[in-house]
Amino acid sequence: MTALAVLFALLGAASNATGTAFQRKAAARLTRGGGLRLILALARQPAWLVGIAGVTGAALFQALALANGPLSLVQPLFVLELPFALMISVPLFHRRLPRSGWGAVAGVVAGLGLVLVAADPSGSGVSAPMRRWIPMLVLCLGAVAVAVAVARPGRPPLFRAAVLGSASAISNALTAALLKSAVGTLESDGFAPFLTVWQTYGFVVTGIAAVLLLENALQAGPLVASQPALTIGDATVSLFLGVFLFDESIRSGWWLLPELAGAGLVLWGVLRLTRVIPRLAEPAH
Repeated sequence: MTALAVLFALLGAASNATGTAFQRKAAARLTRGGGLRLILALARQPAWLVGIAGVTGAALFQALALANGPLSLVQPLFVLELPFALMISVPLFHRRLPRSGWGAVAGVVAGLGLVLVAADPSGSGVSAPMRRWIPMLVLCLGAVAVAVAVARPGRPPLFRAAVLGSASAISNALTAALLKSAVGTLESDGFAPFLTVWQTYGFVVTGIAAVLLLENALQAGPLVASQPALTIGDATVSLFLGVFLFDESIRSGWWLLPELAGAGLVLWGVLRLTRVIPRLAEPAH
């Protein structure tokens, strides 16, 4: 079961990377707009439609991964989306991968491996009582609302991109938690009950919100501000939701030392990658 969860999560990360790369290509062509107007403008670009197809495929793989493994394992594996995006951006923008890019990829992969081996996330729960859902919904949705409010136009681009990226990360993590619960209902009770539980409609709403926030984060400022918040934030919030909602467990005590070391290595690699990927889109000389 865990092996299947890892496999589907990796496929989901690769599919999401494809979607993000093409969305970034489409968003880079626009210089103005936001919100619904931005989405309508993007929808007229074929690259953005390819990106949406990639994101849709990622959602399907994510659902399969969550059906076979804990949230605290599946979502951190989506950190690999950024190295995958780098690999995809090389042929997409007709550029060569610099040596620093390979080092950053190795750092992300090694750091993530260290975190997951040290944390050893486990758990098989797929449902949570409303007394757990309510505080998590209030906390997550409240944080997203505050982020949108403080990231209003006129604020510095770095600040807006980081805050909107964080809001998208929270929305992604909440979407995954809702999806895991809904898929659990589908597996245990069938399709009809799946259509009646509120989590099914909840993950649709939060998933759309995550996409909208991502598009605005990409346009608001440089990737170096939005991507670390998005990547690290999603994994961190997912670990928290997995433990609180589904009784998943991760190792603590002295294991926190390699976990923190691995997280630091991932952060270093992500920061390096965010400087490499935008250069791939620059015209070759």
